[in-house]
Amino acid sequence: LIGHREDRWRAFGWAAARTDDVANLIPARISGILLCIAGGGGWRTMIRDAGNHASPNAGWPEAAMAGALSLCLAGPIAYDGVITAKLYIGDGRTDLTATDIYAALGIYRRACVLLLVIAGVLAWRL
Repeated sequence: LIGHREDRWRAFGWAAARTDDVANLIPARISGILLCIAGGGGWRTMIRDAGNHASPNAGWPEAAMAGALSLCLAGPIAYDGVITAKLYIGDGRTDLTATDIYAALGIYRRACVLLLVIAGVLAWRL
């Protein structure tokens, strides 16, 4: 709950949470790009829906994965039995299955390999 946006927790860890937001600004977007490449799509969803997440950074990879898998993620959620309206990420199916998890893991693995290849090429060239 450090830096959580609820009034009760807002002051607790605010600076740490904002520092984390700034530190992950570029890595989150790179992650989204890598997931779109590895997943063979998802660009439109990532660009359109990344801002639908409460976190300034988490929406980028989440929207990229939703788009790559043609899924609809997030939306309304229950906190302590109270439904809270949240925006959707993606416009695909909402009925996720175990197959979607395996597909997401495949995209994730390919994105990791892609990152390692890019880092290796950059390290070799420098």
